[in-house]
Amino acid sequence: MIHARGSGILLHITSLPSAYGIGDFGPSAYRFVEALERARQHYWQVLPLNPTCTACGNSPYSSPSAFAMNTLLISPEMLVREG
Repeated sequence: MIHARGSGILLHITSLPSAYGIGDFGPSAYRFVEALERARQHYWQVLPLNPTCTACGNSPYSSPSAFAMNTLLISPEMLVREG
């Protein structure tokens, strides 16, 4: 079985620019995906997106939930835009 090779970038969502101090799944995420496509990259690898809490050391690797996403990653801009 032959597997095609592909390349990509590791970049956490919080590293994207945003007017709210933390990157989110807003317009900058869409622009980043478009830039990946122009650069012919196939993968966007992200670190855990789980919620964090002080009791868990603020680490997504010791999250109170394995199934939830951190609500800070929801884009206020997109919420307003979508109504």
